[in-house]
Amino acid sequence: MTAPIIQLHAVTRRFGAQIAVNEVDLVLRPGECVGLVGHNGAGKTTIIKLMLGLLRPSSGRVSVLGQDPATPAGARARQALGYLPENVALYPALTGNEILTFYARLKGADLAGNKPLLARVGLAEAAARRVGTYSKGMRQRLGLAQALLGRPRALLLDEPTSGLDPALRQSFYALLREVRDAGAAVLLSSHALAELSGEVDRVVVLNRGRKMADGDIQELRRLIGILPRIRLRLGADAPPCTRSRLVGWQEPREGVLEIECAEAEILDRLRALPDAAQAIEVVRPTLDDVYARFLRDEQVAT
Repeated sequence: MTAPIIQLHAVTRRFGAQIAVNEVDLVLRPGECVGLVGHNGAGKTTIIKLMLGLLRPSSGRVSVLGQDPATPAGARARQALGYLPENVALYPALTGNEILTFYARLKGADLAGNKPLLARVGLAEAAARRVGTYSKGMRQRLGLAQALLGRPRALLLDEPTSGLDPALRQSFYALLREVRDAGAAVLLSSHALAELSGEVDRVVVLNRGRKMADGDIQELRRLIGILPRIRLRLGADAPPCTRSRLVGWQEPREGVLEIECAEAEILDRLRALPDAAQAIEVVRPTLDDVYARFLRDEQVAT
């Protein structure tokens, strides 16, 4: 198995009496995109700051390319990380070119890569404009450009699609797929669960600083016990005996029938449907559904 780029082992971080991160194990490997999900205060941003070496763990161990990022020896490892904070603060009097040049020099990156990088995030025509004239979405894209400086081994992105319209979100995720496919690890902290489902390889669910689950969406569905549903309507000319053949089907609202079944059973269920079945739909639990069930079960347990 490929050696991890970032690893957290039994990491806890306290702020006085408050436990922000509680005994978390987490691994980021090359070529994977991981979604970090949880409500405000779940510990997402604290975990990213621990990876960046901006915070030290109260207990446990953080490793970036085999080094502790919070130590002088970890400086080289920190240079291999790209970071986009949730709220991008950029000096408004400087141009996009000047901002990227400033960060490239801080990181020791080749300045020759700045122009193509600005074009890559869609800011080539605005590069000579002052950042104070940029929209929120443009500032977010400039922040992404600085995170990509120096071809980072891992990208840590905190609510990265904030301020982006749907078209820009699509291009943003296309860019992340390129970065991941080139071998970098990508960590996406986001509240936009619906858009993460098709973009991440794994999802890590946090609640009150604890890691509740870690796996792909199928694994999380199995873990939480949420099954897909088949939903249909019967045609007006369906013979009366049709309903009696649909054993186990429920009618949550008039004219609509549905049944829960395991993923492996879906095809057989569909093949067995009567000819009178219409508007057939397979409804699989979304990441929002899975996350809501995790929170509900946690509340019941406590």
